[in-house]
Amino acid sequence: MPFSKSKLMEFPRDVVVGHGVIEDIGELCERVNLEGKCLVVHDETTKRIAGERVASLLGKKYEVYDVVVEKATMKEVRRVQRMAKKMEANFLVAVGGGSVIDIAKLASYKNKAPFVSVPTAASHDGIASPRASIKDNGVSISKEARSPLAILADTAIISKAPYRMLASGCADVISNLTAILDWQLAQRLKGEYYSSFAVALAKTAAETIIENAKYIKPGIEEAVWIAVKSMIVSGVAMSVANSSRPASGAEHMFSHALDRIAPGKAMHGEQCGVGAIMMMYLHGGDWESIKDALKEIGAPTTAKELGVTKRDIIKALTMAHKIRPERYTILGTDGITKEAAEKLVKITGVA
Repeated sequence: MPFSKSKLMEFPRDVVVGHGVIEDIGELCERVNLEGKCLVVHDETTKRIAGERVASLLGKKYEVYDVVVEKATMKEVRRVQRMAKKMEANFLVAVGGGSVIDIAKLASYKNKAPFVSVPTAASHDGIASPRASIKDNGVSISKEARSPLAILADTAIISKAPYRMLASGCADVISNLTAILDWQLAQRLKGEYYSSFAVALAKTAAETIIENAKYIKPGIEEAVWIAVKSMIVSGVAMSVANSSRPASGAEHMFSHALDRIAPGKAMHGEQCGVGAIMMMYLHGGDWESIKDALKEIGAPTTAKELGVTKRDIIKALTMAHKIRPERYTILGTDGITKEAAEKLVKITGVA
């Protein structure tokens, strides 16, 4: 492949994970040399859970403003951008789940201001990635953003979030295994740029979840520790690649297709996990070990558990290749037929 003389890799400078570390938010921001005015971004729920405490702690060192956001849409991103400019905020702190973090991440990217990620739940690897999943005109799309300057993940807070969210985040990381295979396929057949370093990180993150699946259970703070560290490593893999490639392939395209067919039925990570079962079968890999790990964790492995129908799954499979046509995957350029999709869901037991 041609040699590139320059490549951007943006990483979190500091990562703090542990019990009660929310109290260290001011010290963390000082350590990464943040100065001036701060805009805390949260939603109504996460404001009560941790946002007010974060704002109070930061208020001892910074001039602090806050904004309450709703769904992750471009309208909300633009609203946060406007407020950050109006308040002349020097940096943003996102306190919340994936939607809150994605809004702040994209707003900070567009305003050319750093942001700190403070997850209150761990439902996908977006807590550390340089990509944002945002709805634009009702369609969920992945947008280039920026990695957080720092991450503070309080395992005591995250462990109190609904367990379904943590299981979904684990499923999202497990799905790296099929994304990696898709990237390798694109490199072989299309000569696409490929990073073995990014792949090593993404694979390690997924395998760590699978190897520790029996420990990832509701109400166990150690489970959060394992999951969050893996999600951060997965996000760093995307920073190394400067692309979502090591963590997003056909299984993510299937998930986005399902969002269009049956919106709001299941979580992103849950859908990616089920997608990974099927895509690993198409790759000729060990799809059963993925299914077993998801079951052990308590993540969905069937259409019924996702809250969708067999018809929905088959339709999503046949249209998934159209979601990101520029991204070559095991689905090829023409996708798979309805007959092939029906056989796939039957063999894997998805429907």
